Amino acid sequence: MKYLLSKISFITEKIEKYVVCFSIVFMMLNSTANAIGRYFFNQSIFFAEELNQFLIVSVTFIGFAYAVRKGRNIRMTAVYDVLNHTAKKVISILIAAVTAMLMFFLAYLAFNYVLELKEINRLSPALQIPVYLIYSIIPLGLAMAGIQYFISLIMNLTHSDIYLSYEIIESNIDPDEGGI
Repeated sequence: MKYLLSKISFITEKIEKYVVCFSIVFMMLNSTANAIGRYFFNQSIFFAEELNQFLIVSVTFIGFAYAVRKGRNIRMTAVYDVLNHTAKKVISILIAAVTAMLMFFLAYLAFNYVLELKEINRLSPALQIPVYLIYSIIPLGLAMAGIQYFISLIMNLTHSDIYLSYEIIESNIDPDEGGI
């Protein structure tokens, strides 16, 4: 089981890293080219703002899955921190299970929305790209976050340590690092 989880984690991490890095670099190049065109040639790139909006959607949803993987998602720990290990473990399992189900449900709803966009054949205003192609990153990001929470659930059910993700154990978090 651990081998399968490791493979899934490895593949999804590569996807997350490449999509987020590519999107951020492409946003920077697009914004720089647009600024140079606007200030030096008095001509903006007509699709620059729309392209950046699409790239921000990618960074947001795939970046969320990456944050879950690294244990950097938002956690409310005021009560949790004073509990004993067993109570923390139970809460961690419940949180991972409920959040995984929620992420998969949201991915399902987002997938249906993407299908509706495809059905009505909506195009983006400037680039004239079918919008469903761009927004298909939303159910993908939500599903990848759901996978990370599911892996966390499995790790918590099969190990005595408390896992925030496949690779992050709660006791390994440095509180002086900015914390979670």
